[in-house]
Amino acid sequence: MEGLETVVLLGVTVLAGAILAPRVRVAAPLLLLVLGLVLGFVPQLRQIELPPETVLLIFLPVMLFWESLTTSLRSIRRDLRGIVLLSTLLVVATALAVACVANLLGLPWSAALILGAALAPPDATAVAALGRMLPRRNFMLLKAESLTNDGTALVLYAIAVGAALGGSYTPLYIAGLFALSYVGGAVAGILVAGAAYLLLVRVRDPLIINIALLITPFAAFLLAEAVEASGVLAVVVAGLIISFTSSRISTAASRRQTESAWPLGSYLLNGALFVLIGLQVQAAVHEINARDVGRLLLTTVAVWLALIIIRFVFQTVSVAVIRVLDRRPSQRGRRMSYRARIVSSIAGFRGAVSLAIALSVPTALNNGSPLPGRDDIIFITAGVIVLTMLLQGPLLPAVVRWARLPDEPEEEELRLAELAIASAAVSALDELAHELGTSATVRSRLADEYRSHLSVIQALKAGSDPATTTQSREEEIALRQAVLEKKREVLLQLRLAGTVDDIVARRLQTRLDVEEQRLTGVATID
Repeated sequence: MEGLETVVLLGVTVLAGAILAPRVRVAAPLLLLVLGLVLGFVPQLRQIELPPETVLLIFLPVMLFWESLTTSLRSIRRDLRGIVLLSTLLVVATALAVACVANLLGLPWSAALILGAALAPPDATAVAALGRMLPRRNFMLLKAESLTNDGTALVLYAIAVGAALGGSYTPLYIAGLFALSYVGGAVAGILVAGAAYLLLVRVRDPLIINIALLITPFAAFLLAEAVEASGVLAVVVAGLIISFTSSRISTAASRRQTESAWPLGSYLLNGALFVLIGLQVQAAVHEINARDVGRLLLTTVAVWLALIIIRFVFQTVSVAVIRVLDRRPSQRGRRMSYRARIVSSIAGFRGAVSLAIALSVPTALNNGSPLPGRDDIIFITAGVIVLTMLLQGPLLPAVVRWARLPDEPEEEELRLAELAIASAAVSALDELAHELGTSATVRSRLADEYRSHLSVIQALKAGSDPATTTQSREEEIALRQAVLEKKREVLLQLRLAGTVDDIVARRLQTRLDVEEQRLTGVATID
C-alpha cells in the first residue's frame, strides 16, 4: 500500500476504536489490536511492514517521554530498590526462563535466547494503556519498571544475537555492556535535559517551549545511540528531569498547550502501534509452514505461562530475601503482599518493544545461511503479545478487585495542598495588594473570594459532612458551567450576525475555555 493510504487507514481505524471502545466497554488498545488482526485477513494489508527502527526511533521516544513527564518521582524514590531489581535481575531471569522453555519445546538454543531477550521486558506503552485501573502506587511501580527495563533487554538481545552469529563474550565484557547501556543512557538523558533547561529557562513563548520539548526525546535517544548506550533510558531520564523542573522552564500557556497536544499525539501513536501489531501478527502467522503451527502454538502458550509464573516467583523470592536482610519497620509496609504480586504478574504486558526486537533479528548467519528459528521467534513473540493483551488485559480488572489493594489517599493529599495554597494566598493578599497599589475595592473583592474558597477547604479538613460540602461545590460548578454555556450561545449569535469578527470571537472563546478548565480541570486522553 502507498504511504498516504496507510496513514488514512491507520487514522480511520484509531478513530473507529476510540468511538467503539466506550460503547462495547473494552479498553481501546485491546479493541485496536483486534481491529488490526481483522484487517490482517486482507492480503494487501498484510504487506504493511512495521520496521523495527520505526518503533524505536519514532513511536517510542514520544510515548516514553510523555509517560516520563507524568510519572511520580516520589514513587520512584520510595520504591527505587524494587524498580532496580525488576528492571535488571528480573529481566535476566525472565529471558533465561523463556529460553529454557522454548528450547525444551524444540527451538534452537541460540534462537531461544533471542526470544527470551525479546519477551523479557514488560512494555511501557502497553502498561500505560492497560494498567490504569491499578492503585496509584502499584501502577507507578510497574510503569517505572517498564520505562527502565529496556536497557537490560536490549543488551541481552545484542549478546544473544552476537552469540548466534558466532561471537563470544566474557563476563567482564558483558558487565561493560550493561554499564554502558545504563550509565551512558543516563548521562545522555542528563546532558540533553540540561541543554533543554538552559534554553527553556530563557524563553516564554509557548510554541517555542513545546517545539523544544518535542525535540528533546529524539535528541536524547540519538545521543545515547551514538555511543551505543540505551536510547530508551536516555529518553526516560530526560523526561523525569524535565518533569521535575517544569515549573521553572514552562509557563501556564505552554503547560496548557502541552497538556492538550501531547496526550493527543501519544494516543494517536499508541493506537496506530496497536493496529500495526495486529497486522504484523497476521503477517507472522501466514509466514509459518502449516505443519509447524501446532508446535509453535504450544510453545507460545508455554512461554506466555512461563512469563507470568517467573514474574510471580521472582517477586516472591525477592520479598523473602529482603525480609531477611532488611527488618526496619519502615520497610515492612512497602513489601508486596502475595495478592499484589499476583496483580503485578498479570499486569506484565508485552507489546511493541518485544515485537520490534523480534523483527530486528538478522535473517542470516555470517556464512550466509539462514538464521535458525527466526520465523519461529517472530511467530511466538507475536502470539505472546496477543495473549498478554487479549487475555491478561480483560482479566486484570477482576484480579485487581479480588486483590483489594490499598490505594494512596490522593484526595487527602489534594485537600492538604489546597489548604496550604489557599491559606498562603489569604495571608499574603493584603501585603501584595499594598505592594502593587491595588485599590481597596479590588482587594476586598478578591479577599472575599479567597476566604470563601478557604472556608470550604477548611470545612472538609475539619471533618464536616463531606457529602453536603461536595454537593454544594458540585452545584456551584454546575451553575457556573450553565452560565458559561449561555455566554457561548450569545457569543455564537454575535459571530453569526457579524457583530464581532471571528478573531475577536476566538479570543473570547479561549477565555471561556480557560474559565471552564479552571472549574473542571484539564481533560487528558488516557
